[in-house]
Amino acid sequence: MNNRIPEELIEKIRTQVDIVDIIGEYVQLKKQGRNYFGLCPFHGENTPSFSVAPDKQIYHCFGCGAGGNVISFLMNIEGLSFTDSVKQLSLKTNVDISSYVSGVQTNEASHVSSDKDDMVKAHQLLKKFYHHLLVNTKEGEEALQYLLNRGFSKSMIDEFEIGFALPSRDMVVKFLSGHGFSLEKMYEAGLITKREAADVYFDRFRNRIMFPIHDAHGSPVAFSGRIFGDGEPKYLNSPETKLFNKRKIIYNFHNARLAIRQKEHAVLMEGFVDVISSVSIGVTEAVATMGTSLTDEQAKAIRRTTEQVIICYDGDQAGLEATVRAAQTLQSVGCTVRVATLPEGFDPDDYIRKYGGEKFVDHVIGAHETYMSFMLRFLKRRKNLQDEGDRIAYIEEVIQEISKLTSELEHNVYIQQLAKDVKLSEDILERQLKQVLSRRDSKSKQEKKAPTNRPLAYVSRGKLFPKHLTAERFLLAHMMRNADIADRVKEQIGGAFSNEYHKAIVTYLYSYYETGHEADISSILQHIKDDNIRNVASEIAMMSINEEPSQQELSDYMKQVHIHHKMEVIKEKEDEKRIAERESNYVRAAEIAMEIIKLKQLLKG
Repeated sequence: MNNRIPEELIEKIRTQVDIVDIIGEYVQLKKQGRNYFGLCPFHGENTPSFSVAPDKQIYHCFGCGAGGNVISFLMNIEGLSFTDSVKQLSLKTNVDISSYVSGVQTNEASHVSSDKDDMVKAHQLLKKFYHHLLVNTKEGEEALQYLLNRGFSKSMIDEFEIGFALPSRDMVVKFLSGHGFSLEKMYEAGLITKREAADVYFDRFRNRIMFPIHDAHGSPVAFSGRIFGDGEPKYLNSPETKLFNKRKIIYNFHNARLAIRQKEHAVLMEGFVDVISSVSIGVTEAVATMGTSLTDEQAKAIRRTTEQVIICYDGDQAGLEATVRAAQTLQSVGCTVRVATLPEGFDPDDYIRKYGGEKFVDHVIGAHETYMSFMLRFLKRRKNLQDEGDRIAYIEEVIQEISKLTSELEHNVYIQQLAKDVKLSEDILERQLKQVLSRRDSKSKQEKKAPTNRPLAYVSRGKLFPKHLTAERFLLAHMMRNADIADRVKEQIGGAFSNEYHKAIVTYLYSYYETGHEADISSILQHIKDDNIRNVASEIAMMSINEEPSQQELSDYMKQVHIHHKMEVIKEKEDEKRIAERESNYVRAAEIAMEIIKLKQLLKG
């Protein structure tokens, strides 16, 4: 790596940031005992198995095995190189590493990172330019008046940095070029377009009101341009780029995350304008999808921040159907869903402009209902319960929905409600529900569970180890915390560990301490470059151990490791003896036999 950052600066950065704060930007963490737990961002799960230890400044997932320190977390979650991860963390500290990361780097990852940096800078500059054109120029007056007439205040326009793209063919091309940006790179960033044959560049967005789109960290990565006169399409979004993947981006998520955590729920909407109007009247936890159905990636990002989601989509049939799809996606990742229903023909922005923010907060968001209550109404729509066919279809659809609920109490509540709706006894409906549940259980047992790709071959939560492996794990856990213990283990048993991962970890530990480092688990993990080995080491580091082990405890662990090692040597000697006997090399067989006797005598001693 060119312009290598000195290790002492890396250590200074690592120790100045808190891993709980950094991971908390990506994962909803809850304290349990000494550690924090949340849903793992590296694999899908509904039960938290991802643990962060603030005292050790490390993390480990007991589900998939991922583990490490704050630097490796950023590398894995953001796909950053080691240098870029350190660089990003340095921005949160008072450690200046600009002289080490500002030079030209030649590896491919650095080029990709540099390209992304330029793209973000261009978006940032263009966002300010568009906003200036809207609020400060004669050319933007018509678009500004349009927004004001739609109920946008100047403070809303400033807060969300709404802008205006001139009807010019090449204003942005000249603007970006004049600021030293490569037009080809700006084309790749989706900010301009070109005629391939002539290699001539044009502005992508023309005569549109511009809404900047940010990633989860607040960096501008795309735009959505809305037409305010005649023309199609109504909204024109940036294309997919290195920065912008609309399946992953959630509008206003970077601003709303803190409010979502404080209020312990998110309000999910369909449109940018709905979010802006809602935020302006105090619903600061409002976010929106990117004009498409909610994706698994977006749902998982929301779930990592909160468990509770209130869906507030448009009140027409399309909005209701989209609500069902979004709710099912959210439930699949472990969210509890509520629904805030609008009158037919209204979206949140329409409702707020007609009835005011107070009524929207009290009568729409505040009057949200459970997803199941919403589904009972939704499934009943356009069904005539006096018609036998509609009535049976309604019962079957509702029973299917009730069967998805995990609470027996909820089963009883909605069976009672259904019984009143269709005028049937609860007993009949309960029997029908039991049949559905029985069929589902039977099918589930018959299906073979697909194998999962884990980042390591060894995930041990709840697993019982043989005595010698347990002893190795405890020894390693103590060695990570105490250099003197590591020296003692090295002197008495060296590298006589049986598990290949354990052998690698102990080798790293001996090297780490030999170079003068002090015991620091987070630093130790940083020095382990292999992901699989680091994952195992992080799991062992998470073990609960006696912080001040007795000499006898350590001796017992080492004795177990030593005995197993000798037994393995004896097995190897016995194999050698059999081979010698098959080859009629009886002299050699006799020599090996004597070696085996001596080894067994040592074990007894």
